[in-house]
Amino acid sequence: MPQASALLNVMIAAARKAARPMSRDFGEVENLQVSRKGPSDFVSSADIKAEKTLFEELSKARPGYGFVMEERGVVEGTDKTNRWLVDPLDGTTNFLHGIPHFAISIALEREGVLIAGVIYNVVRDELFWAEKGQGAYLNDRRLRVAGRNDMRDALFACGTPFHGKAGHDVALAEIERVIAKTAGIRRFGAASLDLAYVAAGRFDGFWERNLGVWDVAAGAVLVREAGGVVNEIDGGDFMQSGAIVASNQSLIAPLTQAVRG
Repeated sequence: MPQASALLNVMIAAARKAARPMSRDFGEVENLQVSRKGPSDFVSSADIKAEKTLFEELSKARPGYGFVMEERGVVEGTDKTNRWLVDPLDGTTNFLHGIPHFAISIALEREGVLIAGVIYNVVRDELFWAEKGQGAYLNDRRLRVAGRNDMRDALFACGTPFHGKAGHDVALAEIERVIAKTAGIRRFGAASLDLAYVAAGRFDGFWERNLGVWDVAAGAVLVREAGGVVNEIDGGDFMQSGAIVASNQSLIAPLTQAVRG
Protein backbone atom coordinates (compact mmCIF):
# COMPACT_ATOMS: atom_id res chain seq x y z
CA MET A 1 0.00 0.00 0.00
CA PRO A 2 1.31 3.52 -0.74
CA GLN A 3 2.69 5.25 2.32
CA ALA A 4 0.07 7.52 3.86
CA SER A 5 1.29 10.49 5.90
CA ALA A 6 0.83 10.75 9.66
CA LEU A 7 -2.06 13.14 9.03
CA LEU A 8 -3.85 10.73 6.70
CA ASN A 9 -3.25 7.83 9.08
CA VAL A 10 -5.06 9.81 11.79
CA MET A 11 -8.01 10.42 9.43
CA ILE A 12 -8.12 6.83 8.20
CA ALA A 13 -7.99 5.38 11.72
CA ALA A 14 -10.85 7.65 12.85
CA ALA A 15 -12.98 6.67 9.85
CA ARG A 16 -12.40 2.96 10.37
CA LYS A 17 -13.24 3.17 14.08
CA ALA A 18 -16.48 5.06 13.36
CA ALA A 19 -17.37 2.55 10.63
CA ARG A 20 -17.38 -0.55 12.82
CA PRO A 21 -20.60 0.13 14.79
CA MET A 22 -22.14 1.74 11.69
CA SER A 23 -21.64 -1.49 9.78
CA ARG A 24 -23.31 -3.45 12.57
CA ASP A 25 -26.22 -1.00 12.70
CA PHE A 26 -26.68 -1.24 8.94
CA GLY A 27 -27.18 -4.97 9.37
CA GLU A 28 -30.06 -4.22 11.71
CA VAL A 29 -31.37 -1.17 9.92
CA GLU A 30 -35.02 -2.04 10.50
CA ASN A 31 -34.52 -1.86 14.27
CA LEU A 32 -32.73 1.49 14.42
CA GLN A 33 -34.10 4.28 16.56
CA VAL A 34 -34.69 7.08 14.08
CA SER A 35 -35.86 10.65 14.56
CA ARG A 36 -36.82 13.24 11.99
CA LYS A 37 -34.54 16.27 11.68
CA GLY A 38 -36.77 17.91 9.09
CA PRO A 39 -38.93 16.96 6.13
CA SER A 40 -37.32 13.91 4.50
CA ASP A 41 -34.06 14.69 6.30
CA PHE A 42 -33.38 11.91 8.74
CA VAL A 43 -30.79 11.54 11.43
CA SER A 44 -30.13 8.09 12.81
CA SER A 45 -28.52 6.83 15.96
CA ALA A 46 -25.72 5.55 13.71
CA ASP A 47 -25.12 9.10 12.45
CA ILE A 48 -24.84 10.51 15.97
CA LYS A 49 -22.59 7.70 17.21
CA ALA A 50 -20.26 8.08 14.23
CA GLU A 51 -19.96 11.83 14.70
CA LYS A 52 -19.13 11.37 18.40
CA THR A 53 -16.40 8.84 17.56
CA LEU A 54 -14.91 11.02 14.83
CA PHE A 55 -14.93 14.10 17.08
CA GLU A 56 -13.23 12.23 19.91
CA GLU A 57 -10.62 10.48 17.78
CA LEU A 58 -9.65 13.54 15.72
CA SER A 59 -9.58 15.78 18.82
CA LYS A 60 -7.32 13.32 20.63
CA ALA A 61 -4.91 13.04 17.69
CA ARG A 62 -4.83 16.76 16.83
CA PRO A 63 -5.76 18.79 19.93
CA GLY A 64 -6.97 22.30 19.22
CA TYR A 65 -8.13 21.81 15.63
CA GLY A 66 -11.58 23.22 14.92
CA PHE A 67 -14.50 21.36 13.39
CA VAL A 68 -17.37 21.87 11.00
CA MET A 69 -19.67 18.87 11.41
CA GLU A 70 -23.07 18.15 9.91
CA GLU A 71 -24.83 17.55 13.23
CA ARG A 72 -22.79 19.65 15.70
CA GLY A 73 -22.12 22.56 13.38
CA VAL A 74 -19.05 24.74 13.98
CA VAL A 75 -16.80 23.89 16.93
CA GLU A 76 -14.09 26.52 17.41
CA GLY A 77 -10.62 25.24 18.18
CA THR A 78 -7.66 26.93 19.83
CA ASP A 79 -5.72 26.32 16.60
CA LYS A 80 -7.32 28.79 14.18
CA THR A 81 -5.37 27.61 11.12
CA ASN A 82 -6.72 24.04 10.98
CA ARG A 83 -10.27 22.71 10.90
CA TRP A 84 -11.83 19.34 10.19
CA LEU A 85 -14.83 19.19 7.83
CA VAL A 86 -16.75 16.05 8.71
CA ASP A 87 -19.82 14.23 7.46
CA PRO A 88 -20.23 11.18 9.71
CA LEU A 89 -22.79 9.51 7.45
CA ASP A 90 -23.26 10.84 3.94
CA GLY A 91 -26.20 9.04 2.39
CA THR A 92 -28.31 8.73 5.55
CA THR A 93 -31.49 8.12 3.56
CA ASN A 94 -29.82 5.27 1.67
CA PHE A 95 -28.62 3.85 4.99
CA LEU A 96 -32.09 3.95 6.53
CA HIS A 97 -33.66 2.25 3.52
CA GLY A 98 -31.10 -0.56 3.56
CA ILE A 99 -29.31 0.66 0.41
CA PRO A 100 -25.57 -0.09 0.73
CA HIS A 101 -24.34 3.23 -0.63
CA PHE A 102 -23.17 5.62 2.10
CA ALA A 103 -19.86 6.91 3.41
CA ILE A 104 -17.89 8.66 6.12
CA SER A 105 -16.23 11.82 4.80
CA ILE A 106 -13.38 13.71 6.52
CA ALA A 107 -11.35 16.63 5.16
CA LEU A 108 -8.76 18.96 6.64
CA GLU A 109 -8.69 22.63 5.75
CA ARG A 110 -5.52 24.55 6.63
CA GLU A 111 -5.50 28.35 6.35
CA GLY A 112 -8.48 28.16 4.01
CA VAL A 113 -6.94 25.52 1.72
CA LEU A 114 -8.22 21.94 1.46
CA ILE A 115 -5.19 19.74 2.04
CA ALA A 116 -6.41 16.19 2.75
CA GLY A 117 -9.51 14.06 2.31
CA VAL A 118 -10.74 10.60 3.27
CA ILE A 119 -14.02 9.04 2.06
CA TYR A 120 -14.80 5.58 3.37
CA ASN A 121 -17.50 3.45 1.73
CA VAL A 122 -18.30 1.31 4.75
CA VAL A 123 -20.18 -1.59 3.14
CA ARG A 124 -17.76 -2.10 0.25
CA ASP A 125 -14.66 -1.40 2.38
CA GLU A 126 -13.48 1.11 -0.22
CA LEU A 127 -11.16 3.69 1.29
CA PHE A 128 -10.61 6.75 -0.92
CA TRP A 129 -7.83 9.03 0.32
CA ALA A 130 -5.77 11.94 -0.94
CA GLU A 131 -3.41 14.65 0.24
CA LYS A 132 -2.57 17.85 -1.60
CA GLY A 133 0.36 17.24 -3.94
CA GLN A 134 0.54 13.50 -3.17
CA GLY A 135 -2.07 11.96 -5.49
CA ALA A 136 -5.36 10.16 -4.83
CA TYR A 137 -5.85 6.50 -3.97
CA LEU A 138 -8.51 3.84 -3.58
CA ASN A 139 -7.16 1.45 -0.95
CA ASP A 140 -3.69 0.82 -2.47
CA ARG A 141 -4.43 1.81 -6.08
CA ARG A 142 -3.54 5.19 -7.58
CA LEU A 143 -6.56 7.01 -9.04
CA ARG A 144 -6.96 9.00 -12.25
CA VAL A 145 -10.08 10.70 -13.55
CA ALA A 146 -11.56 9.19 -16.71
CA GLY A 147 -10.02 10.21 -20.03
CA ARG A 148 -13.19 10.66 -22.10
CA ASN A 149 -13.42 13.90 -24.04
CA ASP A 150 -16.80 13.59 -25.79
CA MET A 151 -19.98 14.44 -23.89
CA ARG A 152 -21.87 11.81 -25.90
CA ASP A 153 -19.75 9.05 -24.31
CA ALA A 154 -19.80 10.45 -20.79
CA LEU A 155 -21.73 9.29 -17.72
CA PHE A 156 -22.41 11.98 -15.13
CA ALA A 157 -23.78 12.00 -11.59
CA CYS A 158 -25.88 14.69 -9.97
CA GLY A 159 -27.85 15.46 -6.86
CA THR A 160 -31.38 16.79 -6.53
CA PRO A 161 -33.13 18.62 -3.68
CA PHE A 162 -35.27 16.45 -1.45
CA HIS A 163 -38.79 17.22 -0.22
CA GLY A 164 -38.95 20.50 1.67
CA LYS A 165 -35.96 22.05 -0.09
CA ALA A 166 -36.15 24.66 -2.83
CA GLY A 167 -34.60 24.28 -6.26
CA HIS A 168 -36.48 21.37 -7.86
CA ASP A 169 -37.28 23.29 -11.04
CA VAL A 170 -33.65 24.37 -11.46
CA ALA A 171 -32.34 20.84 -10.86
CA LEU A 172 -34.78 19.24 -13.30
CA ALA A 173 -33.93 21.79 -16.00
CA GLU A 174 -30.21 21.09 -15.47
CA ILE A 175 -30.77 17.34 -15.76
CA GLU A 176 -32.79 17.78 -18.93
CA ARG A 177 -30.03 19.82 -20.56
CA VAL A 178 -27.21 17.45 -19.53
CA ILE A 179 -29.00 14.20 -20.31
CA ALA A 180 -29.73 15.36 -23.86
CA LYS A 181 -25.96 15.59 -24.56
CA THR A 182 -24.62 12.51 -22.75
CA ALA A 183 -24.60 8.74 -22.30
CA GLY A 184 -26.62 9.09 -19.11
CA ILE A 185 -27.03 10.47 -15.60
CA ARG A 186 -27.08 8.76 -12.21
CA ARG A 187 -28.46 10.08 -8.92
CA PHE A 188 -27.02 7.94 -6.12
CA GLY A 189 -27.73 10.06 -3.04
CA ALA A 190 -24.27 10.54 -1.49
CA ALA A 191 -22.30 13.53 -2.85
CA SER A 192 -19.02 12.46 -1.24
CA LEU A 193 -19.10 9.11 -3.02
CA ASP A 194 -20.14 10.76 -6.31
CA LEU A 195 -16.99 12.87 -6.12
CA ALA A 196 -14.87 9.86 -5.12
CA TYR A 197 -16.27 8.01 -8.14
CA VAL A 198 -15.25 10.92 -10.38
CA ALA A 199 -11.73 10.65 -8.96
CA ALA A 200 -11.78 6.90 -9.66
CA GLY A 201 -12.96 7.38 -13.26
CA ARG A 202 -16.30 5.64 -12.62
CA PHE A 203 -18.22 8.86 -13.35
CA ASP A 204 -17.01 11.41 -15.89
CA GLY A 205 -18.30 14.27 -13.78
CA PHE A 206 -20.68 15.42 -11.05
CA TRP A 207 -22.67 18.50 -10.17
CA GLU A 208 -25.03 19.58 -7.41
CA ARG A 209 -26.21 22.77 -5.70
CA ASN A 210 -26.89 23.64 -2.05
CA LEU A 211 -24.43 21.21 -0.48
CA GLY A 212 -22.66 21.63 2.85
CA VAL A 213 -18.88 21.98 3.08
CA TRP A 214 -18.77 18.56 4.77
CA ASP A 215 -20.40 17.05 1.65
CA VAL A 216 -17.81 18.35 -0.84
CA ALA A 217 -14.49 19.04 0.91
CA ALA A 218 -12.91 15.57 0.93
CA GLY A 219 -14.22 14.76 -2.55
CA ALA A 220 -12.77 17.96 -3.95
CA VAL A 221 -9.29 16.98 -2.73
CA LEU A 222 -9.68 13.53 -4.29
CA VAL A 223 -10.80 14.80 -7.70
CA ARG A 224 -8.02 17.39 -7.91
CA GLU A 225 -5.35 14.90 -6.84
CA ALA A 226 -6.66 12.45 -9.45
CA GLY A 227 -6.05 15.05 -12.17
CA GLY A 228 -9.55 16.48 -12.33
CA VAL A 229 -11.05 19.94 -11.98
CA VAL A 230 -13.44 21.17 -9.28
CA ASN A 231 -15.24 24.49 -9.70
CA GLU A 232 -18.25 26.40 -8.49
CA ILE A 233 -21.08 26.08 -11.02
CA ASP A 234 -21.55 29.82 -11.52
CA GLY A 235 -17.91 30.83 -11.08
CA GLY A 236 -17.77 31.64 -7.36
CA ASP A 237 -16.44 29.64 -4.42
CA PHE A 238 -18.10 26.23 -3.98
CA MET A 239 -17.07 26.14 -0.33
CA GLN A 240 -19.24 29.22 0.20
CA SER A 241 -22.18 28.45 -2.11
CA GLY A 242 -22.27 24.65 -2.04
CA ALA A 243 -22.76 24.61 -5.83
CA ILE A 244 -20.10 22.27 -7.20
CA VAL A 245 -19.15 20.86 -10.59
CA ALA A 246 -16.31 18.38 -11.10
CA SER A 247 -14.94 16.59 -14.14
CA ASN A 248 -11.78 16.04 -16.17
CA GLN A 249 -9.91 18.76 -18.05
CA SER A 250 -11.74 18.04 -21.32
CA LEU A 251 -15.32 17.86 -20.06
CA ILE A 252 -15.43 20.46 -17.28
CA ALA A 253 -16.27 23.31 -19.65
CA PRO A 254 -19.02 21.59 -21.69
CA LEU A 255 -20.53 20.06 -18.53
CA THR A 256 -20.58 23.42 -16.77
CA GLN A 257 -22.08 25.09 -19.84
CA ALA A 258 -24.83 22.46 -20.05
CA VAL A 259 -25.64 22.79 -16.34
CA ARG A 260 -25.80 26.58 -16.52
CA GLY A 261 -27.92 26.56 -19.70
